[in-house]
Amino acid sequence: MLNFRKKPASPTGVPAGDTSSTTAASVPTRSAADEVSWFERLRTGLRKTGSNITSVFAGTKVDEAVFEDLESALLVADTGIEATAYLMNALRARAKRERIETQEQLKSALAELLVELLVPLEKRFDLEREAPIVTMIAGVNGAGKTTSIGKLARYFQAHGKTVLLAAADTFRAAAREQLVVWGQRNGVHVVAQEGGDPAAIVFDAIASARARQFGVMMADTAGRLPTQQHLMEELKKIKRVIAKALAGAPHEILLVIDGNTGQNAVAQVKAFDDAVSLTGLIITKLDGTAKGGVLAAIARQRPIPVYFIGMGEGLDDLQPFVASEFVAALLS
Repeated sequence: MLNFRKKPASPTGVPAGDTSSTTAASVPTRSAADEVSWFERLRTGLRKTGSNITSVFAGTKVDEAVFEDLESALLVADTGIEATAYLMNALRARAKRERIETQEQLKSALAELLVELLVPLEKRFDLEREAPIVTMIAGVNGAGKTTSIGKLARYFQAHGKTVLLAAADTFRAAAREQLVVWGQRNGVHVVAQEGGDPAAIVFDAIASARARQFGVMMADTAGRLPTQQHLMEELKKIKRVIAKALAGAPHEILLVIDGNTGQNAVAQVKAFDDAVSLTGLIITKLDGTAKGGVLAAIARQRPIPVYFIGMGEGLDDLQPFVASEFVAALLS
């Protein structure tokens, strides 16, 4: 039988079960200025990924050489063999059917096909569900899980939700302290313990979230490779314990993926989805990477919804994924 006994307060001064809340401002949508600012950051961040693709359309004539160059550019952008083949076959058929004669027309057709491919990944995080919305955050080491949790806390607060964080990463040195710092930056509280069983920490956090009526409870889990079977089993255990603590939970299981990972991201998605049935993805560090095409690969091979994408280190640099916006920035 699992022992869910609470541990003493941690040296950071954040006691287990301390759940006093902070009132969040309600800012339901981005302003027009924010929309422009985010698109500019998105366009700048995707420049390395998009430059090789857009350089193909520098001429005027549409011939076989253009298709071959475009195929190579998509592969370099880590779009993957399957997604690239799908896009090229569809583009060739469309060019023939619509008698496309200019490279600008071909570029527009590619943009439309990319949007069609990526739209199934669009899904907004539902904040209108019964509270608390219990969310597990998983990923490999260095993907940016803890940082993403901090940014998500800011996003949820901006949409009128109170947030509680659970420091269930008991393996990485200073992981708990890092989460506490993010909690302090956002004005939210963290359930943290000195060592202990990660599942027990999450169990305590759910009890606290229910008692104090928090809107969202997020659990930071330890980074792990899919090949580390004992850690993957621990992740499954956390999920089981959450289900025992609250019927219907966890409501979301999100995988954080480093945008620089490229094709390895597809393997990560498959492995974690097979283990715990993912509900969504967060793609981080897209700014500056040349491998942003991996979203197309995910769309073809394991279309898990992409809730958020990240373009920087600021608290507001994590935003909902919008396929048309992403493609426009990529090909601009």
